[in-house]
Amino acid sequence: MAIDDFAPNLSFFFSNGMDPEYAVIGRVARRIWARAMRDRYGASPRSQMLKYHIQTSGRSLHAREIQFNDIRTTLQAMYALFDNCNSLHTNAYDEALTTPTEESVRRAVAIQLIINRELGLNKTQNPWQGSFLIEQLTDMVEESVYKEFESLSERGGVLGAMETMYQRGKIQDESLYYETLKHDGSLPIVGVNTFLAERDAAQDHQVVALIRSTEQEKQDQVDAVRAFQQRNAGRVSDSLLDLQSAAATGGNVFAALMDAVVCCSLGQISNALYKVGGQYRRNM
Repeated sequence: MAIDDFAPNLSFFFSNGMDPEYAVIGRVARRIWARAMRDRYGASPRSQMLKYHIQTSGRSLHAREIQFNDIRTTLQAMYALFDNCNSLHTNAYDEALTTPTEESVRRAVAIQLIINRELGLNKTQNPWQGSFLIEQLTDMVEESVYKEFESLSERGGVLGAMETMYQRGKIQDESLYYETLKHDGSLPIVGVNTFLAERDAAQDHQVVALIRSTEQEKQDQVDAVRAFQQRNAGRVSDSLLDLQSAAATGGNVFAALMDAVVCCSLGQISNALYKVGGQYRRNM
């Protein structure tokens, strides 16, 4: 396909945390994307325009002093909007404990509405334009991203790096590093490891409505899956064999998956792929 036939329709999904680098994630991504589209693929100016969505950080939602989560989400939302994201998702403060309630979702939406309708600085398209800090951060983060691209290239590209679990290892290392800093207090988190409330943390949870499926709702879902499997029992075997063949021979797995989901459950598909490629277990 010609690059301009589909590139304008592509969009990306990023997450905003509390670190200052997140203030420039869109600027960096748009620089890299535009350069790649123009220089490597000869794409049109329209294709060079990157669209991206921001979700505020789930990792920054803490079960202690959960009411503080809205403050963090608000700051992350401002990062995203001042960086000119195309769309935004603000997390509910109680997602550290439960599926959001109607009340917490309304508060999450209110964060966006208040910034959009009340915060005057948001009326300016690029309020941080010309800021030395923002320009410096943009250059630093861009350089770091390109270094990561080089690490991927040295391992045979994205697919080659996946074979050695490079990306998974980086994610696990970062998670462990973050948790270590959080637990030893090197990374101060108000209400979690510093400026702690005198009350017991369990008291925070007593006032939160926990949303859980009833036993009947769970059983209804199980019954629905079993009925689906029975209706399609005659088609499952051939469909899963086609999927396994595509996975084992380097075929178009996505096309085979699209056919399989019509008559196979997620569990059937997963187990079929496990038989071909094995099942991942993290080494400790």
